[in-house]
Amino acid sequence: MSEYIGYARVSGKRQNIESQIAALRRAGVKEEHLYQEKVSGTNRKGRTELETLLTRGVRRGDKLVITRLDRLARSMRDLQNIAHTLREKEVDLVVTEQAIDTSTPEGRLFFNMLGSIAEFETELRKARQREGIDAALAKGRASPFRGRPATIDRTRVEELHAQGLSPTKIAKSMGVARSSVYRYLNR
Repeated sequence: MSEYIGYARVSGKRQNIESQIAALRRAGVKEEHLYQEKVSGTNRKGRTELETLLTRGVRRGDKLVITRLDRLARSMRDLQNIAHTLREKEVDLVVTEQAIDTSTPEGRLFFNMLGSIAEFETELRKARQREGIDAALAKGRASPFRGRPATIDRTRVEELHAQGLSPTKIAKSMGVARSSVYRYLNR
């Protein structure tokens, strides 16, 4: 018997996920078939609930229910990979707020169109950001993206190394990663 399997996600620990959960319940998702997590959707790293859902949570004939496509993935590639996994398992995708149901030809078309539009918006945002950086550089300004300031005292690393301490001991005494100590010593 097929089931409605729900997935809710918000990016931050302080964000409220309850409205998504309520919408999924209204769509027919039972509590035992609800997967939720508070983690960024920019990639699948750290999204353990999504991985569990995709590997063991859905089976042939089920419908994966989400509220919006961006709850499932933020990139077209990731969205397509997830969609491919669902197709292989013969699981349909239902997106409640965007009227997508991949069990219909129209739903599959709309799914692909919205995914492409989302990717297009991401590319436009990147292009505008690049234009802003290039404009700042053309005016002789330094890039606004300088990176994080150094948190390791290079002089201290060199002093400890000169005293004969190993990179592991230097890292431990300074409370930093050993790889960071090696990076400073190899410069």
